[in-house]
Amino acid sequence: MTHLLLALGLLMSACSSSQKNEIDNTADTLSKPANVLIVYLSRTNNTKAIAEIIHKNVSGKLVALELQTPYPENYQATVQQVAKENETGYLPPLKTKIDSIEKYDVVFIGFPTWGMQMPPPMKSFLHEYNLSGKAVVPFNTNAGYGIGSGFQTIKQLCPNSTVLEGFTTKGGVERDGVYFVMEGEKRKEAETEVKAWLKKIKILQ
Repeated sequence: MTHLLLALGLLMSACSSSQKNEIDNTADTLSKPANVLIVYLSRTNNTKAIAEIIHKNVSGKLVALELQTPYPENYQATVQQVAKENETGYLPPLKTKIDSIEKYDVVFIGFPTWGMQMPPPMKSFLHEYNLSGKAVVPFNTNAGYGIGSGFQTIKQLCPNSTVLEGFTTKGGVERDGVYFVMEGEKRKEAETEVKAWLKKIKILQ
């Protein structure tokens, strides 16, 4: 985790004084043995696969987000429900509970792109838990259309966190009946990409 400290130090030269103070505070936290939390939402198991690859490389606690009332199995029904939730700003209640969030220094946040946005359950998580002073690391899978506004939403909902460069890759295309693709050669490719990203953000050597 000393590599993450170096990365934060390099960022300081391009920051305002207030941003420097924020990074200084995060660096102070990470100078202690870092506790890592990896939280992810996954409908077709592709984001889960990326979360597992990250966990394999950085350890920590791996947590899958679950809802009190799960989304429908039917894809189109879920699309309609999510569109309504995004339109109204509804935050679905979470079944998942995380004890002592304050003990984690680094929080990985993983989610698929839904409707070119962050899924409502992940918004619920970011509203429910205070990640101030932590290093927040986003990762994403999508159907080939990109991240959408998901990473920007993390910056908006974590204004007092240090948000590091995120990772994204193409997963399944549920609309077309293509589900879990992070297996075999694709998983090997994903592992290589994830390791390269973790090295780029100085979490791995």
